[in-house]
Amino acid sequence: MSSFSFSTVAQVIIQTGAAQNIGEILSQRFTPGRVMAVTDKFLVRSGLLEPAFASLRAHGWELLVCDDVEADPPDHVVEKAAARARDFGATLVLGVGGGSSMDVAKLVAVLAAGDQPLSAMYGIDKVSGGRLALVHIPTTAGTGSEVTPVAIVTTGATTKSGIVARQLYADLAVLDAELTVGLPPAITAATGIDAMVHAIEAFTSKRLKNPLSDHAATLALKLLSTNLEKVCVNGGDLAAREAMLLGSMLAGQAFANAPVAAVHALAYPLGGRYHLPHGLTNALVLPHVLRFNASTHPQGYAELGAALGLAQTGTHAERAADFIAHIVALIEKTALPMRLRDHGVAEDMIATLAADAMLQERLLMNNPRPLTVDDALAIYSAAF
Repeated sequence: MSSFSFSTVAQVIIQTGAAQNIGEILSQRFTPGRVMAVTDKFLVRSGLLEPAFASLRAHGWELLVCDDVEADPPDHVVEKAAARARDFGATLVLGVGGGSSMDVAKLVAVLAAGDQPLSAMYGIDKVSGGRLALVHIPTTAGTGSEVTPVAIVTTGATTKSGIVARQLYADLAVLDAELTVGLPPAITAATGIDAMVHAIEAFTSKRLKNPLSDHAATLALKLLSTNLEKVCVNGGDLAAREAMLLGSMLAGQAFANAPVAAVHALAYPLGGRYHLPHGLTNALVLPHVLRFNASTHPQGYAELGAALGLAQTGTHAERAADFIAHIVALIEKTALPMRLRDHGVAEDMIATLAADAMLQERLLMNNPRPLTVDDALAIYSAAF
């Protein structure tokens, strides 16, 4: 066995109803002080978070709610939130919501604790200094951001940049399935597929793949693929919702250590240019990237098929094809429109999208098969 390292958050709590007791949970681990909750306006207006906020106040936490987060958060939103945390004198940052809220919370915790500018943090291991205490409560089963050291920021009109650093690992992640029950089927489907992509790409990553990341990825994919249709059909199925949250977290742990690749690289330009949800953009390109990779590197997909209990007859290529067909069938059952044109993408933009994708070198270097701009053109064309 080759040497490897595996990192994750210090503690994870999986408990239905935990959000209602978050004040007590935090007080058992931190000295009550000033907590800034980073979230979005929809969640605040929905009233879903009021029990959590009441619990914080009841246990001696002074609370500031920052609900400025938007999907694919731009850099100015991050910097404004960090300034609010500094002015408030926050001692703990609580990310509550989807991946965007948790990503902003990570960066606020770092920015508010030091003087390094956000612009100097982009890339891998570029963050210097420490951070404030950091806790996450996800409200979707998708990004796995609660257990990753990654934050994605929109840095221009159409571009996304990533920050990867050990300081972005949280002190605690709290998973409460009750917070996901009200998600509409389309969001449930897109976020669930996003988590499946994390598991698949981590398992087949060219870099840093290891036995622990493989175990997390395969268990994640089993949980996600078994429960995705259930939660899309019956959003109130609490057991299935909890299984999806666990699967999403495990997939996050997997790709935090064995990083994602071309699916994400080709998805980012769709989000940047058309402001489509990240989970949806992953879903749109997933089948086509899998087929591209499987033509030269089928073994990983054949092994994932075995983990899901698919028939183990034929060559690696045939078993990989069966696995891809299985994943595509799962996606089709969610009823998500699966063509780029269904979501307003113009055919004459494909060349621009392909050029944008090639800028995602941090992701492309993890792909099992080298990918050129012509390959990206062909994949977008197949998805159109």
